[in-house]
Amino acid sequence: MEFRAVVKKSDGWWIGWLVDLPGVNAQERTRDELLESLKIGAEDMLVTPLQLEDEAELVTIKVG
Repeated sequence: MEFRAVVKKSDGWWIGWLVDLPGVNAQERTRDELLESLKIGAEDMLVTPLQLEDEAELVTIKVG
């Protein structure tokens, strides 16, 4: 799998987030560390089971 990431340097830190996987973001001292953190975040997000609150339902919405 591949995901697009926005990365930039800000005040001595590298920050970034995955465009295709909302909720995965990171901040690290180096670009390489940032990319590794984003990779780990994506892996964690993909293996974490979805837990819905009471009266919530999961629906699929088709676009296009």
